[in-house]
Amino acid sequence: MDFTEHTIASNDGPRVYLRDYAPRAAAKLPVVCLHGLTRNSADFEAVAPRIASSGRRVLAFDVRGRGKSDCDPDPARYRPDVYCADVLKALDTLGIARAVFFGTSMGGIMTMIIAATAPARVAAAILNDIGPEVDPKGLARIASYVGKSGPFDSWSEMTAAVKAGQGALFPGRDDAFWQRFVRRVARERADGKVEFAYDPKIAVAFAPAPDAPPPPSLIPLFEALARVPVLVIRGAESDILSRDGLATMKRIKPDLVVAEVPATGHAPTLEEPEAQAAIETFLAQVE
Repeated sequence: MDFTEHTIASNDGPRVYLRDYAPRAAAKLPVVCLHGLTRNSADFEAVAPRIASSGRRVLAFDVRGRGKSDCDPDPARYRPDVYCADVLKALDTLGIARAVFFGTSMGGIMTMIIAATAPARVAAAILNDIGPEVDPKGLARIASYVGKSGPFDSWSEMTAAVKAGQGALFPGRDDAFWQRFVRRVARERADGKVEFAYDPKIAVAFAPAPDAPPPPSLIPLFEALARVPVLVIRGAESDILSRDGLATMKRIKPDLVVAEVPATGHAPTLEEPEAQAAIETFLAQVE
């Protein structure tokens, strides 16, 4: 294990877990890694050591209800603004005032929220397959499965199910890819069954009532983020960050850095050579 572990109490009770990768050279600004809706800190296990080797401390979070963090007894608190408060509390506890934020999907939305509400904390940002305009097709796809599958009798059964459900997002990947993928998103229970590593109740907040008003625009949040260097990594086949959505981001921020990962949907796993090269080049230009 090339990281240490922290578990830090939130302001309202649940304890939040994070992985802490120490820098292996002269220290630069740290990188804070924030995962997607149903994911956890393991999503960054391929890229975090590479970043740490360049001289940056890397902190990869499990937001509440995911991975090794506590579940919330009130599912209504499974919201990005609450997760952001947890992250900022943890960073304060660790004495980190400013960082590069690296967010996949929901983690990118969290990055935009923090840039708007605590701008001094964000020195630069990497957004993995997310922007201020989220494609409704992708949201509908995610809503169709979140909180509704498993448990499975074995790792092989779960791997087959995940590949069947998400194979179109990662065409041509081999068995080793899918085994790594599933080990990152799942956990084995005490009874030997395998389940996704999140509280199924996160679906409660993700699926608002039919009569709920439309969500507010995220454009102002991205405008707040646009004052700092930003890299966007996009899966070429993404159903969350469309080409039109990316064009909107470029209009707002003409110096936006963009890397596209071919033959990949939502979201790139960050193992792809195109993603890794873009991350390395971008971070080399950030203080």
